[in-house]
Amino acid sequence: MSKPVVAIVGRPNVGKSTLFNALAGERISIVKDTPGVTRDRIYADVSWLDHDFTIIDTGGIEPDSKDVILSQMREQAQIAMDTADVIIFLTDVRQGLLDADSKVADMLRRSRKPVLLVVNKVDSFDKYMTEVYEFYNLGIGEPIPISSASRLGLGDMLDALVAHFPSRQTSEEEEEIPRIAVVGKPNVGKSSLINKLTGENRAIVSDIAGTTRDAIDTKVKYHGKEYIFVDTAGLRRKSKVKEELERFSIIRAVAAVEKADVVIVMIDATEGVTEQDAKIAGIAHDRGKGIIVAVNKWDAVEKDDRTMYRQREKIRQVLSFMPYAEILFISVKTSQRLQKIFETIDVVLENNSMRVATGVLNEIVSEAVAMQQPPSDKGKRLKIFYVTQVAVKPPTFVIFVNDKELMHFSYVRYLENRIRDTFGFAGTALKFIVRERKEG
Repeated sequence: MSKPVVAIVGRPNVGKSTLFNALAGERISIVKDTPGVTRDRIYADVSWLDHDFTIIDTGGIEPDSKDVILSQMREQAQIAMDTADVIIFLTDVRQGLLDADSKVADMLRRSRKPVLLVVNKVDSFDKYMTEVYEFYNLGIGEPIPISSASRLGLGDMLDALVAHFPSRQTSEEEEEIPRIAVVGKPNVGKSSLINKLTGENRAIVSDIAGTTRDAIDTKVKYHGKEYIFVDTAGLRRKSKVKEELERFSIIRAVAAVEKADVVIVMIDATEGVTEQDAKIAGIAHDRGKGIIVAVNKWDAVEKDDRTMYRQREKIRQVLSFMPYAEILFISVKTSQRLQKIFETIDVVLENNSMRVATGVLNEIVSEAVAMQQPPSDKGKRLKIFYVTQVAVKPPTFVIFVNDKELMHFSYVRYLENRIRDTFGFAGTALKFIVRERKEG
């Protein structure tokens, strides 16, 4: 089951980033400095008790003009409403209740999403509780006092937060329908693809406040099988600030990817693959989703007999961290190869859920070890005792060894390639966990 998504919304300087970092803790390192993974601290995975969820910091560039601040807060609130399961509306007890807070609270109230009203910078409950009560006037529930900097009240806030998460007893029927997220930069044709697949304009790209995620989850039936497509286009930003455009694209991508089984990363063939495409693809790769790279607008590219080969090589180079991804060259405008999307989705879904018997797996690994000896250091050689698959979505393997310090990542990659040579696993990441076991 997908993890709930929580978004933090609030005025500049109320402590959004401090709260985000306090909740993410050491796990902030999941947004790591590797190719294809965003370096901005926008999202992180968080655990509280037995709940896992993804937290998103919506704060971007913070302008000085009060009018611009209000419009930006509305934008943040809209994105939170489009993408999140629960919204944390963060306010500041020191600044008090401001007009901008009330206007954003009106939007959030109409969203019908659960909203947690959190009052930050309450370093002393005795001293500030009278001021905290003022926030009842927002009309969105009981204000929860915290101090992000001092880590006060976070436990109570998290208890209230997880109470809003959807029940784990989701209907089996809903779980069985595969969810396909369509992600990519603005204007690559995400909504157009879904509209073409459904045969009707159901994926509405709107500038009207209050357009919720419900409008962009679309059920599609193909050859008697149902799929749910999740469009991440949402609202179009009018701002020309590139950093904000990129930030909001990534926020939407994170939320959609969390809820998906397979992710279609759309690339504009006329532009070619870019660094931002790699960042968005990296989100799906990090989370072990099935991945299809759909190169759209292929009809608009001048071609010779090697054009597709060159484009494919360039994509493999920029997305080198996910060589397993399936690549399709399509045109939404002319419907070129669109039926191939469903065939590829089915293959990727099957591979993402594939299980390999332990006996067969260890035969493959033994042959691989015989062909290329494991690494050694100071006279001590790595021994691989056995390998077993422990999970699917993504297929996850535990390798038991005598000394995990000797297990170089390049040898893990070598074993992965041998496993892929035998079983395929096209379109899905494989996860490997190395564990030590005493000999004998």
